[in-house]
Amino acid sequence: MRYKVTFVVGLALGYVLGTRAGRERYEQLRKSARQLAQNPAVRNAAETAGQTGREFAGKAFTAVSQKVGDAVPDSLAGRVRGLRGRVGGGAGEDDWGTSNT
Repeated sequence: MRYKVTFVVGLALGYVLGTRAGRERYEQLRKSARQLAQNPAVRNAAETAGQTGREFAGKAFTAVSQKVGDAVPDSLAGRVRGLRGRVGGGAGEDDWGTSNT
């Protein structure tokens, strides 16, 4: 309950401060955010972080699927891309487990 109250108070405070700053300040913040997002150093850092995250996620998925793969029910294993080869399901489906037709 404490976190909900804190969130609501923060939301209200942000609204009040935002309305006082006005449209001019909003446009200034928007321009600064766009410039930051287009900065090559920021883009490279974001790309590197994303690639590292994907590598770690792939390693974790492999480790978990090797240890738990046989214990996963066939109905679920057919929906998980890495486990599809272990069961008969999954043919003709995309990554979301839905039909491509």
